[in-house]
Amino acid sequence: MLKMFKSDNTSGIHLKILEAIVNANVEHESAYGSDAITQKAIEKFREILGKDVDVFFVTTGTSANVIALSGALRSYEGVVALDSAHINVDECGALEKFSGNKIIQVHSDDGKIYPDIVKDTLEVLGDEHAVQPRIISISQVTELGTLYEVEEIKELADFAHQNGLYLHLDGARIANAVCALNSSFKEMLTDTGVDLVSFGGTKNGMMIGEAIVVFNDELKGRYHFYRKQAMQLVSKMRFISSQFIAYLDGVWEENAKNANEMGIYFAKELEKFEEIKLRSQVRANMIFAYMPKDLIEVLHDKFGFYITDEKNGLVRLVTSFDTTKEDIDLFIKEIENYYK
Repeated sequence: MLKMFKSDNTSGIHLKILEAIVNANVEHESAYGSDAITQKAIEKFREILGKDVDVFFVTTGTSANVIALSGALRSYEGVVALDSAHINVDECGALEKFSGNKIIQVHSDDGKIYPDIVKDTLEVLGDEHAVQPRIISISQVTELGTLYEVEEIKELADFAHQNGLYLHLDGARIANAVCALNSSFKEMLTDTGVDLVSFGGTKNGMMIGEAIVVFNDELKGRYHFYRKQAMQLVSKMRFISSQFIAYLDGVWEENAKNANEMGIYFAKELEKFEEIKLRSQVRANMIFAYMPKDLIEVLHDKFGFYITDEKNGLVRLVTSFDTTKEDIDLFIKEIENYYK
């Protein structure tokens, strides 16, 4: 195996993140997030977001999504999400098992939810026989590698609020999105009116840890309890929160910019082959490309990547904070050798 392009969580840990963990490993500290390091990390979030948000550190993206969503739902309410959403496809029914809430699936070819798509699900509002839509959940970057423009997120948040719904954003790759759109966390999240965010770091150079960020004042004051019930109140919390201090102090941008630049470079190199077709424009670090099946077999023997649609020859390639042009050139060289 030469190089893994399966996901950006197959890469290692940025050295500044490791250094932050080591620096946190001094003497004794209060447990369960009562330490000074965790409080500093929370203040760092409030600083970059320009709002007095609540922040809760957890270990995984799935736990962040499940706790964030379930904490805002009554038992008879559901989440409107795309059929391709991570919560629907890649979390093994975690939301349904732990909260009992239903995912109300909708479809979009480009991986993005629009107000018109959600409208049909709202016809059941007030019908006691039907699950009541309560939250719209989107991913940024989307599961198909596309991006919501900042204005599109605001439009969706406004639509949600006008209809009595919340907007949740799964931000496993939020740093990549901010860099790709030349935006800021404040502009993309606070200023658009998002209510809840699962704020990722593991896919962008952290070792472990995600954050649930609560923007909506109505939802504050409850997530301490939901996190504990969900078995995500880590006793040595400072080893997660210390990473976020370093991460939000510039590591996020350095890492995401490289991952994005490598993704765009990868896409341009693939476009040189008439046998390969990109599914959509690449703006961040995920590439979806259609390839001949025999070529896929050859490449798959040497490189790690996902075949997302075997029938149609669609593969997913993901670049990371430590991906280099040389890594990509090896992949491209294999294609060139195949077609010689």
